[in-house]
Amino acid sequence: MKPDLNFRWNELQNRLVQQFQKELNLEAIIFLIGLRELGEGPHREFSKEEKVDLMHISICRLLSQSGYYELQGKDEDGWPHWKLVKDLPHTDIFSQEFILKEHILTYFEEEEVFG
Repeated sequence: MKPDLNFRWNELQNRLVQQFQKELNLEAIIFLIGLRELGEGPHREFSKEEKVDLMHISICRLLSQSGYYELQGKDEDGWPHWKLVKDLPHTDIFSQEFILKEHILTYFEEEEVFG
């Protein structure tokens, strides 16, 4: 990770620790974004399949910043549905993590999550 990204990532994790009173790993942050995009609070119980769907919603939302996904709308239950509009690049796991972290940071900045 380049220093600026590393610094910004650590800052985000520190803010999340303050809010949730525990450290959140990358997967937990992706899940949190999925919850936020769905508009549901963390107090609802989700099935294993719904948890996977929440992470998918998050990944689609994050990668929509780079034009890979486009929001198609929401279903009758309010779940967003995304369409792949551009092929995803083939990358190794480290590059994938770097790309996700960049997109997560942009998401939190653009959405002004911490106001």
